[in-house]
This record gives sequence, C-alpha cells and structure tokens, in this order.
Amino acid sequence: MVQYKIPVIAGDGIGPEVIAEGKKVLDAASEKHGFELEWIDYPHGADHYLATGELMPEDTLRELEKYKTIYLGAVGDDRIEPGILEKGILLAMRFYFDQYINLRPIKLLEGIWTPLKDKGPDDIDFVVVRENTEDFYIGIGGGAKEGRTHQELEVVRKLYKVKFDIDIDSDADEIAYQIGLISRKGTERVIRYAFELSRERKKHLSSVDKANVLPDIYGFWREIFRKVATGYPDVKTDFNYVDAITMWFVKNPEWFDVVVTPNMFGDIITDLGAMIQGGMGLAPGGNINPEGTSMFEPIHGSAPKYKGMQKANPIATIWAGAMLLEHLGEKEATGSVLRAIGQNIKEGKVRTPDMGGASKTSDVGDDIARIVRTLDK
Repeated sequence: MVQYKIPVIAGDGIGPEVIAEGKKVLDAASEKHGFELEWIDYPHGADHYLATGELMPEDTLRELEKYKTIYLGAVGDDRIEPGILEKGILLAMRFYFDQYINLRPIKLLEGIWTPLKDKGPDDIDFVVVRENTEDFYIGIGGGAKEGRTHQELEVVRKLYKVKFDIDIDSDADEIAYQIGLISRKGTERVIRYAFELSRERKKHLSSVDKANVLPDIYGFWREIFRKVATGYPDVKTDFNYVDAITMWFVKNPEWFDVVVTPNMFGDIITDLGAMIQGGMGLAPGGNINPEGTSMFEPIHGSAPKYKGMQKANPIATIWAGAMLLEHLGEKEATGSVLRAIGQNIKEGKVRTPDMGGASKTSDVGDDIARIVRTLDK
C-alpha cells in the first residue's frame, strides 16, 4: 500500500481546529481509496515563537524539503506584531521552497449564496494563477532621513531625487520606499504554467497587469506573456488592467477561465474571488513548486477571536486538502473529497454560522468524512 508522509503546521488561531477536520476527511478518503497518510506535526506558530523565540529555523526547512507536500492551517496572532509570523514562517517557506505558483480556484458550489445578482455556479468557475515569489514582495525596501548612512542616502537619491526632488539632507523630510522586481525566468515559468493549465480547461488565459502606469515592470510582464503565447496558438488570450479586472470579476465572472497575475495584484484579486464564491471559509489555496515541496492552505487567515470556539468553517481547509491529494496524484480521492463537500452543502443540514447554520467546526468535518465513506468510487 502506498504511504504518504505529510508535514502539518496547524499554526495559530482557528488553524488547529480546521486542520483537524481536514486530516479527518483526508484520512477517510485514504481509507476508501487504498493508500495511507502519515501526519507529521510541527509546532511552528505563535505559541512556539513566544516560548522559544524561534520562527522557522534552517534545520526545519531542510527537513521539510524532503517531503512533496505540506498542510498548513493558518499563521497570525494578536499577541505578536503583524508581519513577524507571516514573514518568518509563511513567506519563509514560500521563498525557501521556491513555491512560485499560488493557485486559487474560484468556484461557486451549488447551494452557496453569492453576492453577485443573477450569477450561479455556471458563471463563477475559474482559476487564478498568481506569481508567488517576486514583484513587490521580494523584501527590498526601507526609509531614509537625516542622519542615515551616506551610502543609503546615495541609493535613495538615485532612485527618487530626480523624480520627486526630495531634500533628504533636511530633517524636515523623510521617505519610505519599496522596490518591485520581476525576472524573465520567474515571469516566464508562471505564465507557462498558466498556459498549460488553460489547455486542461477551456483554453482561455487572461493576463493581469498595470502596464499603462507602471510600464517598466508590467510592460516587461506583457512582453514575456506575448512571447510565451506564441507556443500556445490554441489558447485564447487577453490583457486586463488590474483595476478593470476587479470590475469584470463582479459584473461578468463568466468571462474568465484561467487568470495569470503578478504577485501583488494576485494577492488582491483572489480575496475578491473568495467573496464571489461564497466567502473566505470556502476559499482554498496552493503554494506550488511543481518540481519541489508544495504547501496547501485555506486563504482565510487565523481569525484569533474565534480560536477554540468551534465556529470556523473548515471547508476551505478540506478543499485545500483535496488539492494536496491531487498534487500527490490521488485523483480519485480528490474527486471523492470534492463531491463530499458539494453534497454536504447541497443537503444543508450541517453548516457553520458563516453559512447560516449552527453546527460546530467538527460537525462539518464529521459529516464530510461520512459522505466520503458512503460515496461510490
């Protein structure tokens, strides 16, 4: 029997609660489809950081690198300044494992309410492929004011003085800056991945940028997109400015099938996508390196105020678990989990408060696991 060892970082807030239900459902799928899952739990998160001062040490990253997938709950805690856990754990893993694809299915399931008038499951069914390691998230930035080192001021002068004429020799002025960067290699590989995915779906790929006002960085994105597109003459393509695509996601979501986007824009538009598919509790995500270690998680965050209350919706985490199984090649088990999620929603008997019900987090996991076991293969 095939066995998969899967590291688990349940993390913070509601993370441990929703991960427990994800594991429960995936265990049911593995039993039904004849393979084994061995869960390897890691403690990294707020409690571990407060107790030890440790975020994600190099030794742990090297250990995790031995595995094909990681199952992540959530990272973030009110007791710790925003950004410390997110950068030190979540982004540390994304960059260390070069998880250059962030994959977000935007799919409205039957029986789920959407805020979009007169739209249904046939209208909202697309995938966003977000570049995950470049753009404005590369971490190059800082500030300058009187008294900073001469070398730093010279760098800032070169970047900003001609355009803005900032007198940073005076204590009356101070600036902050963040630099975005994309590479040909990084851009080409994510766009190529999106084209390949398009061929598996409806052969329609939409690109997102802001080349009209940021032509250096996003004009470069467009140039690379056009070049890669020549190898996929069977795929229909179009360009969309990021502000315009937020409008079209709301007005005409049926226009889209696969969307490829730079990192920052993808971060923004996928939250809009989550809302039109029914809410954060129904939004899974994958951080993927096709040749290395990939990580699967819900996109909703840790919601510390709901910790321990059993109110959180585990469906996004269970759906992310289905994506994990698909990444492992267990397509039949993936199908069972997705069908079970759909049946649970259609029946409407076991729902968490965000979906109008009164069920506990664990009740939803129990019900979906039950359905997995009763489905025909």
